[in-house]
Amino acid sequence: MHLTTNPIDWYAARAAGVVAYLLLSVVVTFGLTMAGRVRLARWPRFAIEDVHRLGGILVGVFVTIHVVTIAIDAYLPFPLASLVVPGIGKYRPLWVAFGIVAAELLLALAFTNHYRSRLIPYAVWRRIHYVNFAVWVSATVHGLGSGTDRNAAWLLVVYASAVAVVAGAIVWRFARMRPLAVGVALGAGAAVVGLAVGPLRVPTRHWNAVTFSGPIQARSGRIADRSLRFNTFMITGAGGGDQQVWFRADALVQLPDAVRGTSFQMAYLPSGLRCRGRVTRLGLDDLTAVCRLRTGAQRRVDLSWQLAPDSQLFDGTISVRPLRRP
Repeated sequence: MHLTTNPIDWYAARAAGVVAYLLLSVVVTFGLTMAGRVRLARWPRFAIEDVHRLGGILVGVFVTIHVVTIAIDAYLPFPLASLVVPGIGKYRPLWVAFGIVAAELLLALAFTNHYRSRLIPYAVWRRIHYVNFAVWVSATVHGLGSGTDRNAAWLLVVYASAVAVVAGAIVWRFARMRPLAVGVALGAGAAVVGLAVGPLRVPTRHWNAVTFSGPIQARSGRIADRSLRFNTFMITGAGGGDQQVWFRADALVQLPDAVRGTSFQMAYLPSGLRCRGRVTRLGLDDLTAVCRLRTGAQRRVDLSWQLAPDSQLFDGTISVRPLRRP
């Protein structure tokens, strides 16, 4: 179900995840405010309830956008099963599992909220509602462990602030001790920063790297015209190791082996920077292409692959380096 390699989709997936987490933090904080009978001078109780309810709906909307855009994106391919069953995916399985659990618990809570007057007593519903804390904790762990932007300072501030506010609100709700709540809030925010810059920190991926190489997964195809005089060759795929790219090469081959026209394009991920050019050499299991960036810089791209029997999908390697003008 990987329908697009457009970087806009990948940006949408990441943005929707961050917005969903912020909204969830607001919903949990307002829920604690209502449960603790806290009076806000300019906020009547019905206004807090309305914000709490609307926020819960918006959390569901943005979580849905987050999941759908990840499902159709080819930058980090997720089979549908790996978006439903925790722990079976290949990309950071533990941390992604926390996100799946959070989404599924959120769905269960939405079901109980909708049918609470028909299925369960109010007191039971109140107890079930505490599962919101498990949703929020799972979402927090998911974001800190699997988010591609979690090393960014701005996102670290977002997570630290959200954790500090919710942790402080929880202590205030159950202990009603303001100094303790403030201390816990500061400590929780500091713990998030410590985890993000320490145990959970990952090496920063390259961004539009000049030179790189790595494995690829690709698909090829050939179409012969009715006169059997021409073949159209195409290969498309993604990979590259630390610097992820998407690429596509096309060639019109006049039988038996004369190449009449070619095109090549490569997109750096996740920036979307494009490099366009042509294939300069085409072999049975490799090719060389030259492409140009919008800055005028040129890149030489070497692709090689190993065709699998009875399959258009195969593995291979890509190598990119700058091409200096003569």
